[in-house]
Amino acid sequence: MQPIIHLEGIRKSYFMGKQELSVLKGIDLDILKNEYVALMGPSGSGKSTLMNILGCLDSPSAGKYVLNGHDVSKMPDDALAEVRGKEIGFVFQQFNLLPRLTALENVALPLVYAGISKKLRTEMAMDVIQKVGLETRSHHKPNELSGGQCQRVAIARALVNNPSLILADEPTGNLDTKTSIEIMDIFGQIQAAGNTVVLVTHEEDIANHAKRIVRLRDGLIESDKLNAEKLVHA
Repeated sequence: MQPIIHLEGIRKSYFMGKQELSVLKGIDLDILKNEYVALMGPSGSGKSTLMNILGCLDSPSAGKYVLNGHDVSKMPDDALAEVRGKEIGFVFQQFNLLPRLTALENVALPLVYAGISKKLRTEMAMDVIQKVGLETRSHHKPNELSGGQCQRVAIARALVNNPSLILADEPTGNLDTKTSIEIMDIFGQIQAAGNTVVLVTHEEDIANHAKRIVRLRDGLIESDKLNAEKLVHA
């Protein structure tokens, strides 16, 4: 089975003046279609840099990254942006919703960029809004929604163009415990429906929702294990 994510010798360095700062020091990682993986690591471990590379927001300094059959490691920015728009749905800690748009309009936004007609956009957006349980709030703006509802809108937006991969960066960082559990249940349902989910978090209890946990330390993979707790309950 061909992995949806294949990383080979991924390195990333930044230059501070003449001094080279090495953040990722040779990452090898395969993630299969429909896996649910948590990336963990302390501050400075390289997990945010790895997340940016996985999300085609940044390119590696060295190494190979194949995303769903596309070698994206050497792509120019405009080609990367196209792959990002088609293949990846993002969910961020800060929700990143546009305040003047309704929930439905926020969810439909990626479809505007994809050139889909208004009627079809509305139908597709409403379909995913129903999947995250927000159909009664679809015409409300972000300031009329709770934090958990805003994150559901963000998840629906990530799903709307049917991407190959959902990337979630600290998706419960701004939410209380009860709401966090509800949001993590939605990610579980997304994965059960056939999507691949990669979650970046520093919280053990959030990572425990995933079926596989990859831990980074000092720019390298420290461990990569199936989550025994999830396997027992699966």
